[in-house]
Amino acid sequence: MVSHATRLGHVTKWLLFLTVGLSFLPKAIAHPMPNSVVQLTVHADRIDAEVQIPLSELQAAWGHAVNDSSTYLLARHGPAMRAYLNEHIRPASPAGELWQVLVGELAVHETQNPLNGTYRELTAQVRLLPPPGEDVRRFVLGYDAVLHQVVTHKILVSVHQDWARGQVADVPPTQVGVIELDIVNNRIVPLPINLAAGSAWTGFGAMVQLGIRHIAEGTDHLLFLLVMLLPAPLLVRFGRWGRFGGVRYSVRRLLLIVTAFTLGHSLTLLLGALGWIRLPSQPVEVLIAVSILVSAGHAVRPLFPGREAWVAAGFGLVHGLAFAGTLVDLHLDVGPMALSIFGFNLGIELMQLLVIALTVPWLMLLSGTPAYPAVRVGGALCAVAAAVAWIIERTLLSTTPFSTFVERVAHLAPWLLAALAVGALFSYWRGWSQRTAS
Repeated sequence: MVSHATRLGHVTKWLLFLTVGLSFLPKAIAHPMPNSVVQLTVHADRIDAEVQIPLSELQAAWGHAVNDSSTYLLARHGPAMRAYLNEHIRPASPAGELWQVLVGELAVHETQNPLNGTYRELTAQVRLLPPPGEDVRRFVLGYDAVLHQVVTHKILVSVHQDWARGQVADVPPTQVGVIELDIVNNRIVPLPINLAAGSAWTGFGAMVQLGIRHIAEGTDHLLFLLVMLLPAPLLVRFGRWGRFGGVRYSVRRLLLIVTAFTLGHSLTLLLGALGWIRLPSQPVEVLIAVSILVSAGHAVRPLFPGREAWVAAGFGLVHGLAFAGTLVDLHLDVGPMALSIFGFNLGIELMQLLVIALTVPWLMLLSGTPAYPAVRVGGALCAVAAAVAWIIERTLLSTTPFSTFVERVAHLAPWLLAALAVGALFSYWRGWSQRTAS
């Protein structure tokens, strides 16, 4: 027969399990339990951690009025907060040898929640350095900030980025565990962290995949290239686009444009990722939309005939700066960054080549038919509409209904490609039939 105490113990365990499960839900769900979060970024020789602490909980544990207002909070309490965190973060090797802790940049974030009102949070960038010779992937995280006073508090620990394991960019954090009070023994148990071994090859492969995904989701990059290729198979006659120039002529021009664009964006991707060139993202994104507008105008009527490769290279420099931003945001060390630049660019090129291989043959087939002027001008006008919508959106930093529509249409790319193939085959067959009949 189960005793009342045993039943009460089971109920308590289930309540704790439910509380921890809810705490892993996104912060957008009104912060049902104001827990702390520690997100780890794993490097070859160190761990960089971002520590997020609700100021309401920190105030209760620390005793200072830090949750009343965010104004000048760091100016008033910044040094004391760093000292507090240094005291309560104690990573150590499995044998018990302490790591060095360096508390860096602090920031305070404030959001309004319709259920709980104002929510304020302290974010701290903390560097954890192991003793010489210690494995950075195996350690024990001692952490009791807030928890040393507020016994219901919990610290949710996850890996935000681990290049050697292929975890980068938009991959969701991998939950490692929870630091909480051991109620039975009335003590805070450090969290053992044992990360699986990684490799440079795994990190490189992840960056190739990231490059593929980036260009696959980069509707604007692909649209620029495709619109530049629309008139490539055609000759220029009296300042207008004329007839199909033949397979050899078309292939040569297509290769020149694609190669020039590749060289342009590869150069600025390299320079931008290394930090030698850096521009704000907003003007870069606006210029990318402008590049689509220019290429669409050229597809309607020749604006720079014979100089398409130079224009593609020039605008490629702009597109490469946007690509570089993805790598810069990863904050990788020199070795992983070098491999990442190569892998990311390789992924971009592979995806580009795939898209070109799937579309260009049909464009070339169409370009020799009477239907191609309508396809070329129609495609160019659609690109103009998309470019204008993106220019407005990226200038005003506000989403427009048409830009949202463009993104939805981009998800129909396989069907659009199928329609292009069917249209090209039908137009070619119809022209062949007419020529045979005559």
